Amino acid sequence: PPLKLDTKPPEVIMGGGNAQKSAKARQMKQDKMGKEGKGSQNATNTAAMNIQCKVCMAPFMCTMSEAKLKEHAENKHPKDDLFRCFPHLKVEA
Repeated sequence: PPLKLDTKPPEVIMGGGNAQKSAKARQMKQDKMGKEGKGSQNATNTAAMNIQCKVCMAPFMCTMSEAKLKEHAENKHPKDDLFRCFPHLKVEA
């Protein structure tokens, strides 16, 4: 009689190593969470780029500190005033 080969997929035949255990745990967690991944952060990051240098139109995230904006103005536009680059920083008295 011909030999009967095991027809199970290779991932089932493999031993119980760490890679298999972590892959199974990851799969179970994904099943539990509902199959939808986190997705990309790009849309959120693009929306957060709401500060813009008025001289060179370079975008900056809304979390950028005033010191970093000042550093940009001094390095990239030394002849221009900080408030020309970022008018929203001007304190109104």
